[in-house]
Amino acid sequence: MEFINYMQIALDEAKFARSRGEVPIGAVIVSASGEIISRAGNRTRELSDPSAHAELLAIREACQRLNSQRIPDYDLYVTLEPCGMCAGAIAHARIRRLYIGAADPKSGGVLHGARIFEQPQSHHKPEVYDGISDRECELLIKSFFKGLR
Repeated sequence: MEFINYMQIALDEAKFARSRGEVPIGAVIVSASGEIISRAGNRTRELSDPSAHAELLAIREACQRLNSQRIPDYDLYVTLEPCGMCAGAIAHARIRRLYIGAADPKSGGVLHGARIFEQPQSHHKPEVYDGISDRECELLIKSFFKGLR
């Protein structure tokens, strides 16, 4: 089986989001066999929708494609630590594994802040792996915001 760097695919989605003027965050959902089920980049500005985060768009597409509200046998790769809203959706979707690129000490909801999966109200806690291509993910988002200043 050929190795596929799914975080690189998420980074491609983040770069595409940046080209549309969006905050450059990308997400990819992958099956246990390695099939890409969905991929997305942020679209909050494009859709005028504060919930159009890359993770939520990828989860929505995967659930629709699989005709299920839960996708427990699937993994999510995302370039930036999910916020609390996205972490909640990840728990509700029962994502199996979460692979995080850059940490987000300011707005993250998994490793920082609310730590959604650690709360008693969380119905599910995926396996979490962080620091995947973190330098590239961090540089992409920092350069985006630096360009705005």
